[in-house]
Amino acid sequence: GVTIAADLSFLSAVLKWGRHARQLDIPERLALDARASLAHRGLTTRSQERTREPTDDELGRLYARWATMKQQVIPMQTVCQFALATGMRQGEITRLEIEDIDQEARTVVIRDRKDPRNKKGNDQTVPLLPDAWAIVAPIIAERKTGLLFPYDEHSISTSFTRATRALGIEDLHFHDLRHRATAQ
Repeated sequence: GVTIAADLSFLSAVLKWGRHARQLDIPERLALDARASLAHRGLTTRSQERTREPTDDELGRLYARWATMKQQVIPMQTVCQFALATGMRQGEITRLEIEDIDQEARTVVIRDRKDPRNKKGNDQTVPLLPDAWAIVAPIIAERKTGLLFPYDEHSISTSFTRATRALGIEDLHFHDLRHRATAQ
């Protein structure tokens, strides 16, 4: 239901554009009416809040698995530990640029940080606390420009999901690292 509602919201924008920008004779409320009918069909259009957090044991098992994988290109343990140290989203982590790190202040600028009201231009400077700085310092000692973690966020997600499945860890998503980070 949540995915369908999101798709219908996108279609609604396209229909409005077609009606107003192209003067097409199309019902611009079609998608909105379809979305309203989802509730009558028993589909929930609101996502359920997750409270799942990884346990120490689960993290240990994941780290051990990645340590033994010789073909693993993405330093998944490091990425996960950074997520736990900062509470950042996966996409935020993969968009961080070394040039946006202030070594003196030990801060980083997160560009276009997700916010329900501001989609673009919502840049935020956040502190890199000791655990996060311990991860960042050796990286910026080696490289002066480019992405801090130059990996595709979807590849990180895939690697995380594959590892949890292989280890039989149920219902754990990369985003759940945020829950643990904010709870500590």
